[in-house]
Amino acid sequence: MSDQGFAGLRVLALESRRSAEMARLIENSGGIPTVAPSMREVPLESNTEALEFARVLLEGEFHVVIFLTGVGTRTLARAVETAYPREKFAEALRRVAVVARGPKPIAALKELGVPVSVAVPEPNTWREILEVLDAKRDSIPLQGRRVAVQEYGVSNPELLAGLAGRGATVTRVPVYQWALPEDTAPLRSAIYGIARGEFDAVLFTTSIQVVHLFKIAAEMKLDAEVRRALARTAIGSIGPTTSEEIKKYGLSPDLEPSHPKMGYLVKELSERSGEILQRKRAQQQ
Repeated sequence: MSDQGFAGLRVLALESRRSAEMARLIENSGGIPTVAPSMREVPLESNTEALEFARVLLEGEFHVVIFLTGVGTRTLARAVETAYPREKFAEALRRVAVVARGPKPIAALKELGVPVSVAVPEPNTWREILEVLDAKRDSIPLQGRRVAVQEYGVSNPELLAGLAGRGATVTRVPVYQWALPEDTAPLRSAIYGIARGEFDAVLFTTSIQVVHLFKIAAEMKLDAEVRRALARTAIGSIGPTTSEEIKKYGLSPDLEPSHPKMGYLVKELSERSGEILQRKRAQQQ
């Protein structure tokens, strides 16, 4: 393990909302950061699904509500407020089993004054959601129950299928979707840089970053070059869901942090980047 972290290595991150924080983390770990925003959160033009969910919830027809993200929880609450009082919405949630996928939705629900029945443990994937619900099947049964799932940009077919396979009637509640940045110039510049071998390490903190990177790379006709270059680069993935997306492009992440948080990802990859690069580049010779 290196005591100097990245020790001057060139590190690319695709973070958007927390880009400044990510750059500081890389610098503090001895790296030279490049941050190219790869996505933005876009509220859905229509709140139809959110308002229909609220109507059914207020009528007492849901038994379990699963919240997947903090941003999505807050966006959903704002959408519902266009039709129903905030406190009425919170009261309805207090009457059902509320499942939160990690600390961010827990914090958003606390702002609403809604207690959490089930806090999903790390690494907070769909697998942990199903496992914790299986463990609580006696107190929170799914068979014959109506379950709502607050979604975050893309649907999670494994989670939906797992809930349905346990006998639940599942309602998707999409509240925002992912889009490319309005200005894709930094992302395109980063893709040129990857293809030219200008980066020693790349950090992915969500699967959508992977999708958008290769979408633009394909448009630029550089996807093959990007894959070849990344095969010689230290790849850090925030967790299993992101790693699964990376593998779809024929690559293998070199590290998942001990906790699915940006700080742990940067620190732990910085400590192992030297040995990772030495191994990967020797294999390419």
